[in-house]
Amino acid sequence: MKPTSLDFYFDYLSPFAFFAWLKIEKFCEQFQLELKAHPVVFGKLLDHWGHLGPAEIPPKSQWVGRYCKRYASLAGIDYRPPKYHPFNPLPSLRMSLAQVSGNDQHAVITAIFKAGWTKAEDLGDVANLISLLERAGIPCEDFEQKIQQVETKNALISETENAIARGVFGVPTMIIEEQLFWGNDQYDHMQLLLEGNDPVTPEEQDSLARRPRMIDRKAITNKN
Repeated sequence: MKPTSLDFYFDYLSPFAFFAWLKIEKFCEQFQLELKAHPVVFGKLLDHWGHLGPAEIPPKSQWVGRYCKRYASLAGIDYRPPKYHPFNPLPSLRMSLAQVSGNDQHAVITAIFKAGWTKAEDLGDVANLISLLERAGIPCEDFEQKIQQVETKNALISETENAIARGVFGVPTMIIEEQLFWGNDQYDHMQLLLEGNDPVTPEEQDSLARRPRMIDRKAITNKN
C-alpha cells in the first residue's frame, strides 16, 4: 500500500535540519505525502542514546561549520548561522508545536529556520522570536503566553519521548512507514523506497539487526 505521510523530526540547533526542511514540503507534494512536523529536544536524544553533540567535540564542531558553509555554497543557499550557538531551543520548539501554532505550523517552522540560519538571528530570545514571526506575517500574539503553559511544555516532552520510542537518535530524521531516514542527504534514499526500488529488503533489515557483536569498543580501548 502506498505511504500517505512523512514524519519530520527536527531541532533548530541543527543546520542539517535546516537544510532538510528547505526541501521537505516540495518532496511531500511530489509523492503526495502528508507532512507531519515534530519539534524535539536534540539534547534529550543525545542523553538517551549516550551521544555527544557536535558542539561538545571541538574538531567536529569546526568540521560542521566548514561543511555547512561549503554545502550551502554548492546548493545556492544563503547561509548565515545563528548569532549564538548552541542557544536555548526550547522557546522556538514550543512555538513550533501544532498545539501552539495551529494551521500556521509549517510557516512558523520555515520562518524560524530561515531567520536563524540565513539571517544570523538570535533564536534563543523569545522577544526576537515573536518579532521575526510578526515580520513573516504570522499571527503570534498569544505565543509568549502559550509556551509557558504546562500543557505546552508537556507536549514537547511527549514529542521527544515518542521520537525516542520510534528509534530517533538525531536530527533531522524522517520516518516513512516506520522506515527511518537520518540526515539532510536522505532524499534519494527515500525516493528509492517510495518508488518501490529500495534495495534493502525486510529480510535484510532483520538480518542486520540480528548480527552478533564480536567485541565491545570499550574492551578494545582497555586492551590498549
